[in-house]
Amino acid sequence: MTLIATLDHADADLTACLARVMAAVLKPGDVVALEGAVGAGKTHFARAFIRARQGDLAEDVPSPTFTIVQTYEDPMGTEIWHADLYRLTHPDELLELGLDEAMREDIVLIEWPDHGGPLPDPLTLGLEPIPDFPDLRRISLAGSEPRWGALARLPAIARLLHRAGWAEARVIPLAGDASSRRYFRLTCGDRSAVLMDAAPGTTGDYVGMTQWLRARDFHAPEILAADQTEGLLLLEDLGDDLVARVLEAEPALAPRIYDSMTDLLVDLHRHTPPDHVLRLDGAELARQVGLFADYYPPAVGAPGQGAQVAQVIEQLHGELASDMAPVLGLRDFHAENLIWRDDAPLGILDFQDAVAVHPAYDLVSGLQDARRDVDPMIEETQIARYIAATGVDADRFQAAYALLGAQRNLRIMGIFTRLAQRDDKPRYLAFMPRVWAAIRRDIAHPALAPLAEALKGIPEPTPEVIERIARG
Repeated sequence: MTLIATLDHADADLTACLARVMAAVLKPGDVVALEGAVGAGKTHFARAFIRARQGDLAEDVPSPTFTIVQTYEDPMGTEIWHADLYRLTHPDELLELGLDEAMREDIVLIEWPDHGGPLPDPLTLGLEPIPDFPDLRRISLAGSEPRWGALARLPAIARLLHRAGWAEARVIPLAGDASSRRYFRLTCGDRSAVLMDAAPGTTGDYVGMTQWLRARDFHAPEILAADQTEGLLLLEDLGDDLVARVLEAEPALAPRIYDSMTDLLVDLHRHTPPDHVLRLDGAELARQVGLFADYYPPAVGAPGQGAQVAQVIEQLHGELASDMAPVLGLRDFHAENLIWRDDAPLGILDFQDAVAVHPAYDLVSGLQDARRDVDPMIEETQIARYIAATGVDADRFQAAYALLGAQRNLRIMGIFTRLAQRDDKPRYLAFMPRVWAAIRRDIAHPALAPLAEALKGIPEPTPEVIERIARG
């Protein structure tokens, strides 16, 4: 057993906060052994955990000292077992109670676990009183590193929530993205917030861009509290109305929504980008599109093909796009990262990788969306809307738009291939046909004839090709 993390000087509120955070990440088959003397807070922890899992349906959670076992259902259909084995006289009694089966299929919290004999790879949570401070505990998490190592983050999360006044919040996982970041929604009465759990020391760019955007009246989420050393941010909750969801539920709103997206970019591009962001010039675009040649052709049986793509893109950027001053590009500007707020400005998410780049870059990102079809008439209308609002040369802008669309989409093909083969995330392969169709439209622009030539002979992502990628 390995010591995974500790939480020192935990009062009753911080102990319960840790339980609520843990309730957000445990799953069926997880066993927690609660160790500590009488009065150490084992039942207090279990009660907070169970009530957090149950949410609005929370029941009373009495101590199971006399019943030995109490069971509870949460709204997701998971059964939670709360056991107190103090009165067990022999480990075989676990079988009579049904705990052996529960430990395979349910979430099980066990007080006095040593009375039940060896447990199947449990997380051991120890509560140890601190001398001279009877109301405080030192909480330790221990277990096998492969199974429980990821929980090392939980005490730091609990400390941040406790310090920020969110100790009583229920913590609910939110869908993640292709990165390693995790997100949780906190609810406490009529308040809500979002917790970003990133890698330690990696939130500086996000914080810097948040401050830059909000200072210019763009609606990035307000930072409510932070532990940047641990990579934790507590953010304003902009709600669930992702543009992607609104478009799916109310497709008739698409013209109005895409108008708002284009107008946001027009406003954003009036501001000189900050000096600290990466400059996405021709050389950098070429370097990044190298992911395509590195991953996609070898995966589809065409190793060595596409080797000239990066060089051609750098050359074409010099010819078609280098004459325009760079603007701030949010880089992941699409329907999954924007919040629809009706007449209020769009909410902006996921902008920590912002760059200084040609103005067409984010327009391409929003209109050639890998995750959903965009009506070609909407794409054409929004390009025209941007040109009219900014006064740029229409022919040159459209050529640059096609180039940056091809570059972005080729890079995405490489990223999706890498996600499937290296990171075991094959779900993005389903988007490949849409991305490839956008590439074909882009390289049909007469100015991109050299790029079309460089891509000759590379198989398109048919179902058979996608299956080959998935098999690795």
